[in-house]
Amino acid sequence: MLELRLYLAQRISAAIMAPLVLLHLGVMIYAIQGGLSAEEILARTRGSLLWGGVYGLFVLAVALHAAIGLRNIMSEWWSLRGPLLNAFSWIIGFGLLIMGWRAVAAVVGA
Repeated sequence: MLELRLYLAQRISAAIMAPLVLLHLGVMIYAIQGGLSAEEILARTRGSLLWGGVYGLFVLAVALHAAIGLRNIMSEWWSLRGPLLNAFSWIIGFGLLIMGWRAVAAVVGA
């Protein structure tokens, strides 16, 4: 039952990430072609709840997706099972989440 839930969670996180990746690429292309500097980009994102929400959701989906994917790899390659496998997965997921949200806070924070 856990494996089914993880499978579904990974597929749902991928479905969330796909449009957000396209949005991110579109924004990057717009910024580069518009000749915006890093300072100008940060000036536009500061205090924006919209961009904070978009990238916060993106980080959440990536952390979940990556943790589950790496859990599968650790299970197959290293034959990890049970509590040790779960502990490594939680640590990886939580670490990615914290690093990602810190990056979002740095770009969007006031």
